[in-house]
Amino acid sequence: MNIEGNKVIVNKSKSEVIAFLTKMENYEQLMPENTKFEVLGDDIFLFGLKGMPEIKLRLKEQTDDKVVLGAASDKLPFTLTANLNEIEASKTETQLSFVGEFNAMMAMMVKGPITKFVGQLSENLTAI
Repeated sequence: MNIEGNKVIVNKSKSEVIAFLTKMENYEQLMPENTKFEVLGDDIFLFGLKGMPEIKLRLKEQTDDKVVLGAASDKLPFTLTANLNEIEASKTETQLSFVGEFNAMMAMMVKGPITKFVGQLSENLTAI
């Protein structure tokens, strides 16, 4: 299952956006309201959305153009990638991409909540 968030403009340089997205505690600012959030280490955090199990996300990869978070558990393998494109010195186009390997039933159940979640993360990124 692939879900692409909207491309949003963040009024920060690409390096500032990467620095923000590689600090786990910063994700609390991006989460929807009423989301359980807990930093578990330098590269991992836990979050819980209403009606869904708690999920641990770990920083998997960081390059000049993207930051990749992945599920810390192999039970629900997925990644959440922030693709970054610097437009100007202080403007970075950012698009979140969710890729998960789910069976058809699970995909049907989680597609709506995950699409909404990726949209909220993208929208909240514009305010950093």
